[in-house]
Amino acid sequence: MPSAEPKTAASSGGVQSLERAFDLLERMADAGGEVGLSELSTASGLPLPTIHRLMRTLVACGYVRQQPNRRYALGPRLIRLGESSARLLGTWARPYLARLVEETGETANMALLDGDEVVYVAQVPSRHSMRMFTEVGRRVLPHTTGVGKALLAAAPPDEVRALLARTGMPPATPRTITSPEEYLDALRRVRETGYAVDDNEQEMGVRCLAVPVPDSPTAAAISISGPAGRVTEEATDVIVPILKEVAAELSGALASTGS
Repeated sequence: MPSAEPKTAASSGGVQSLERAFDLLERMADAGGEVGLSELSTASGLPLPTIHRLMRTLVACGYVRQQPNRRYALGPRLIRLGESSARLLGTWARPYLARLVEETGETANMALLDGDEVVYVAQVPSRHSMRMFTEVGRRVLPHTTGVGKALLAAAPPDEVRALLARTGMPPATPRTITSPEEYLDALRRVRETGYAVDDNEQEMGVRCLAVPVPDSPTAAAISISGPAGRVTEEATDVIVPILKEVAAELSGALASTGS
C-alpha cells in the first residue's frame, strides 16, 4: 500500500513542491540512496509526471544525479549539507552533554553513523585531571565502540553483517570483539538493556557507556567515557539512567527544533 502523501501546502502553510521534493529525498535515503521513478511513485503515491518534474529540478541543482541505468541516486551536493547539519547537531547537543558531565563526572560524547564509520560530532570533557579525550571529527569503526553498538543495535542483522564484512573487524585492543556473531549477541544485549558498553575494547583502561538518541533525525548516540577504575559496574547502575534521561530530553529538543 503506498505511503501517505506529505502534508499539502494548504494544510501546513508550506510550499507543496518543496515538501514533495524533500519527501522524495528522504524516501531515496530510506531506500539506500538509489531508486527508480516507479518505486518513488509507489512509495509516495505521487503520479509519475510529478515525480519526473521534481527529479529534473533536483538533478539540475546537484542534489540528485541520474545513473547510466536511468535510476536516480542522491547527489554529491548533499554531502556539504550533511556535514554542516552534523556540526549543528553537535552544537545543539553540547548543553545536554554538559549536564552529563555535571551529573556523572565523566567525559560526554555525541556520535553519528556516517556510512560504515562512527564520527564524533561533539564532546564535553570531564573536570578530572585523568579524563578521556576524543577529537571531534574523529572516525572509528563501530565494532570497537559503545556508541557504535548503540547506533547499530536497531539495524537488521543482515545489514550489520554486511557492514562488518566491508570494514573487517580489526582489534583495537585484546578485548575488541572480532566475531560477527559475538557482535550481534552484544547488539541483542543493547536492545534488551537499552544501553551499550565498551569495556576496554577501544582503548585499554577505558570504559564507555552509550545509549541511542530516540527518534533522532539521523542515527545518533550519546556516551560517557572514563577510566575503568571509575566507570565500574556499580557506577553503571547510576550512570545509565542519567544517560537515558538526557537522551530523551535531547530527542525532545531536536523534535521541537524541527517542528
